[in-house]
Amino acid sequence: MMRPSFAGVDHVAFTVTDLDTSQRFYTEVLDFVVVMDVGYARICMHPRTGFVLTIVAHEGGRGGSFSELNTGMDHIGFTAASREVLEQWERHFEQHGVAYTPIRDEHFGSHLNFRDPDGIALEFSSSNELMIAAQQALSSGQMTPADIAAFVAENVSSDFVAGDPAGTEN
Repeated sequence: MMRPSFAGVDHVAFTVTDLDTSQRFYTEVLDFVVVMDVGYARICMHPRTGFVLTIVAHEGGRGGSFSELNTGMDHIGFTAASREVLEQWERHFEQHGVAYTPIRDEHFGSHLNFRDPDGIALEFSSSNELMIAAQQALSSGQMTPADIAAFVAENVSSDFVAGDPAGTEN
């Protein structure tokens, strides 16, 4: 039987402490538009990408700041077209008083980490040529786990080869 697949990420929903504060952040800083307000949640959409983000204030929520050190989500990464766009985001964050970590250049591209008002970890990343080649090769459906391991060893380091790239070990 063929393994089921999925076509991509449909939406992300964040639990927040204050809907109005979070709405201001996501609309004013990241240009989302609120398309629905259902009382306890606001459904936002990004006009250029169509990406859907929901912010939710649960009745009886415990509050407190997000921490990637707790089990659950570590962060969500948004795509930036280039490193130059990441630099534009840094300047934009400065203008809006958004806490961020300076751009980091890594093996597969560059990333810029920042936080929303509840401390939720967010990231913009820009793939370099190596990452783009890896994504294209993998999405072709023709790569085996051994091909993936060889690609990583050749282009990055054998230290980063996954022990079981196919995820089949028990």
